[in-house]
Amino acid sequence: MALKEKKLPEKQEESIKNDFVRRFKANPFIFIGTIVILIIVIVAFVLVPAIVPSAQGGAGLNLTFGSYNKAPISYVEGNYFYQVQQNMAQQYQSSLTESNYQFVLYQIWRQAFESAVVHAGILDEMKQAGYVAPEDVVDREVALLPEFQENGRFSAAKYRQLDNNRRLALWRQVQDSVSVGHYVQDLTELKVSSQESSFVSDLASPQRKFDLVAFPVSAYPDSEVVSYAQANPQLFKVTHLSRITINSSERDARQILGSIQDGTTTFEDAAKANSQDSFTENGGDMGIIMAYELASTISDETIRQGIVNLSRGSFSDVLAIGEKSWAFFRAEEEPHNADTSDTSVVDKIRSYVMSFERGKAEDYTLAEAEKFTADAREAGFDSAIGNRAIEKKSFGPIPVNYGDTSLFPSVSSSGVTELGNASTNENFWQAAFGTSINSPSSPFVLGDNVIVLYPTEETVSDPEFNNYIGLYYSYWLNDSVQQGVSSYFLSNGKLDDRFWDVFQHIWNTN
Repeated sequence: MALKEKKLPEKQEESIKNDFVRRFKANPFIFIGTIVILIIVIVAFVLVPAIVPSAQGGAGLNLTFGSYNKAPISYVEGNYFYQVQQNMAQQYQSSLTESNYQFVLYQIWRQAFESAVVHAGILDEMKQAGYVAPEDVVDREVALLPEFQENGRFSAAKYRQLDNNRRLALWRQVQDSVSVGHYVQDLTELKVSSQESSFVSDLASPQRKFDLVAFPVSAYPDSEVVSYAQANPQLFKVTHLSRITINSSERDARQILGSIQDGTTTFEDAAKANSQDSFTENGGDMGIIMAYELASTISDETIRQGIVNLSRGSFSDVLAIGEKSWAFFRAEEEPHNADTSDTSVVDKIRSYVMSFERGKAEDYTLAEAEKFTADAREAGFDSAIGNRAIEKKSFGPIPVNYGDTSLFPSVSSSGVTELGNASTNENFWQAAFGTSINSPSSPFVLGDNVIVLYPTEETVSDPEFNNYIGLYYSYWLNDSVQQGVSSYFLSNGKLDDRFWDVFQHIWNTN
């Protein structure tokens, strides 16, 4: 299971840490099996002495790390979570060092928890499907357990040594195991035909090598930004406003506005005493803004323009700016058009264009790339690069590998940063394998760039590689199914994952 990045505990005293490691290496099963006692010892003597009375003997220590479809995922001696955690402890024993022991403990517990979630999820699916493991099948499986064998046969005497509660718990565990086994078997033991394997291995061909050039959309020139601002002056009109926001009622807002207008109080004092927004501490001062910055607060363009065009010292009417929120504004300066000779103003307009009118920048960049493509068709790819401020990059060979499946060479392994989102981009694959060799592709937008591909070579994959794919495919498919199942149960909304909170609380890893 992939380990989520979390803040891990700080180091404790050196002597405690060394003893921690020594005992884990000496006997992980005893050590991990008595983890509750160890937690109590650490909490009692190192971290929070006040917790000792409620944690004696494990009483009061809740080891429920979440739930799946409201069924608790708890760590209880002998249950599935417990068994996986102990197996994980044995696997990690050799990798434990003095510097990583806390991280390793996190891995042990997190991976055991995720396994327990998948186990609970499968049982939930089988329950929803109405499947119950037959009693005779469960009895047969119990009789085959190693702890009940004597001279190669089931020993009724050994079985009867267990008390009734333990026998019932064991029987139910085996019943769950049978259910889970059927679920996993149905998913993972489907036969793969030789024709299917052959079909998949044939997808390794053809493979192509490429050159490419990338035109950054961010290179949209200032002159175009200024032209857009001049064509849309109302968007970028500059004003300096102050604002008071009231969330109680429109009547209260109007009373406050009236007290300011009749001189009973100042705008600044009223804002600090009554306003409920991020400008309160500044006496309502919003600073210098452009008209478009009010769009998220005031959707009506006519009303918005009226506020932007307020003359210095003028007040707006009280406006509804939300379901239960009202505001009014005061102009601190005369409004004026944006000064496009100021680079900081142009940068602000550029930010608007790239956020809300990005298509204009993309269209401009596509047009520039089209000019390059025309030059490349006439004079050659390298010649077209010429004095342009672009760099040729190369990658491949790759086949058509939509989604970067691990069976074949992938786009993501090419090392070309501009191709970061290419594997699932249909325009990329159409250009890559729909363009003739030694011809430039039509430009297309990919992320923050416009790309032109230039296929340089097409080959057929090595027959030995195809044979390998055919042999490996069934294992790959099985692994993919298992990963998909795990991902489903860990992210389908039925999981209430409280692992980190509980783990952090137990180990006091703040």
